[in-house]
Amino acid sequence: MALQTISESMYVGLCLKIGTPQLVSIRRDVADVRELLTNIKARTDRFVVMLSGSQREGFRFKDSDRDMMFWPNDHQVLWDFSQATLYNTHRCGLILCDSSESPPGFTLLWLPLEEADTLVLSSCININGALYISSAKHRDNICTMVQPESTVHGPCSSGRVGGTEYDHAYCFVSDFWPPSASSWTNRCHSWPSPHVVHDIVRSGCHFVAIGHKLGKHADNEWRISFSQAEQKLVYAMNHTQFLTYGLLKIFVKEFNHGISEDEKLLCSYHMKTVVFWAIQQNTIAHWCPQNLLASFWVCFKLLLKWVYEGYCPNFFIPENNMFLNKVHGVPQRNLFTQLYGLYEKGIAFLLQSPSISSYIMDVLCNPRLSVCTDECTLISEAVLDTELFYEIFLMDIIPEKTLSCMEHIHTIDQLIRSPLSQCQILMLQKLTATILQTSAFMLHDMYTDTSGGNKQMYIADKRSCYMLKLAAKFGCVSDLLYIAMYFYKTFRHREALAVIEMSKVKLAQPGLMYNNYVEPERYTEAVGGRSCSYKMRHAVARDIILHNHICLINELTPEQQSSSLNHQRGLYTPPLVLLHMLEFLCCRHVDPMRAQAALDDLQVLVHHDQGVYVPVRFRDISWEILRFCHQMTGNH
Repeated sequence: MALQTISESMYVGLCLKIGTPQLVSIRRDVADVRELLTNIKARTDRFVVMLSGSQREGFRFKDSDRDMMFWPNDHQVLWDFSQATLYNTHRCGLILCDSSESPPGFTLLWLPLEEADTLVLSSCININGALYISSAKHRDNICTMVQPESTVHGPCSSGRVGGTEYDHAYCFVSDFWPPSASSWTNRCHSWPSPHVVHDIVRSGCHFVAIGHKLGKHADNEWRISFSQAEQKLVYAMNHTQFLTYGLLKIFVKEFNHGISEDEKLLCSYHMKTVVFWAIQQNTIAHWCPQNLLASFWVCFKLLLKWVYEGYCPNFFIPENNMFLNKVHGVPQRNLFTQLYGLYEKGIAFLLQSPSISSYIMDVLCNPRLSVCTDECTLISEAVLDTELFYEIFLMDIIPEKTLSCMEHIHTIDQLIRSPLSQCQILMLQKLTATILQTSAFMLHDMYTDTSGGNKQMYIADKRSCYMLKLAAKFGCVSDLLYIAMYFYKTFRHREALAVIEMSKVKLAQPGLMYNNYVEPERYTEAVGGRSCSYKMRHAVARDIILHNHICLINELTPEQQSSSLNHQRGLYTPPLVLLHMLEFLCCRHVDPMRAQAALDDLQVLVHHDQGVYVPVRFRDISWEILRFCHQMTGNH
């Protein structure tokens, strides 16, 4: 079979595995809006936040960590004193770079005014009579003062929240492009485009807390980070280039399989660097589906050359050899031998990879897909919508204070007037619903916990009811249950039961999408061709989030407290489980027969559901709810 035909099959297989252009665009658009909303209020927060790593780039590998970067909004790194005139030193702590004794790509951070917050000052050491921020001390302080549940991992603090592992890099920011990277802008003749180059340079850089192992000040230096620039470069790739990068990530993961962290010489960052250089050096005339394998092969040969020479040039500062720490001597020779062995087999060595070969075989065994690179044929409307709604709910924001709710609403009001994609508008729609729901319960608690008087409580209650009903018009089908919870919380059981009955009908309709479960034919028949906003309001249900800082149902307070101890921000509950529980709670004093029927429905659901309406990860909370409902009837 011709190489181009296999390349097309590989392209289709990777689209199904990694994502089509539209799916990748959805992931990025949603992440971009969430970041805008998170950081628009950074002036009142301690840290600015940025999602980084493969998730921000548009990948969704199952075992990917959640990489985040945090930097203080009241500190700024300068390259020379002349830049200090642009800042108010009463509001912004200034830090100066001192790269005189550091390897390329690294620097010391000097506090010339010796004024900073407690975290920064506690991370300082004295070098030649001046105060410098030690990267090692800063990493340790983050793990003791900011994230005590985490451990140091490279420049990051690492840990686990729920089932997700995270890497959080607490760093510093500079609004200015590093002088040592000035040559990069002169190299950008063909890629990326001038407006991308301008945007990257204008965005500056960051400094992460790790020094060069062979440097004079290894424990105190900071590495210049181009994470934000790299994200913009990945966005500037066409889809074949993006899939080539993804294929290299899969290759290096399988290449490193079974090797300890200390023994791994190659990493995903090396693969990203290879792709950047290959694109910029015009080594492939046409990055298209027919040339996918040829593109991979060019990148692989460039990597092999680097390993042979023991020199991996950083894309922005080529003088920074990223192999200098590990890839030298005996390990370098062994690595080259392994890679050269693959090179001698030719591109066919990819077929020996279990996961990569499966992408090709899946497509070759399906003639309809093997001749098609059109994404409308590759994925159905239901599959595309499943991904869209998954991303939107994944990136939802949970405000923790009334002030945060107001700031978010104000920000949404500003953003809605700017040019947005359809999925970004939908993201704002869902965020508005979440913020209104959170505000409603916060407002109720605010006036219940104070002696505001009956009139103020009456006004607050009216406003809470209005916000919850408005949220139900913006949000998804299951958002009706927040109204039912509020009515139960305020002892209006008849009103709660009316909402529960309405919810029952809507949640039982054919074609309903719940989490990632949907029957495509029924879904398309019910809402096919309609706007995404209409689909969300009429055919999408998600798990109910009980925010741990708000008491929504008194009976679930112990579970929320347990969730908080596990460093989780909310308790997730399947909507049907919550519906039957609320019906039982509302009826148990006024209609024992209906209460028993609701309990029976709950028992059948929890006992016999096959992971569809009671996902495996929520079985624990579902069994707990069933247990305390039985205990209320006297069945211990």
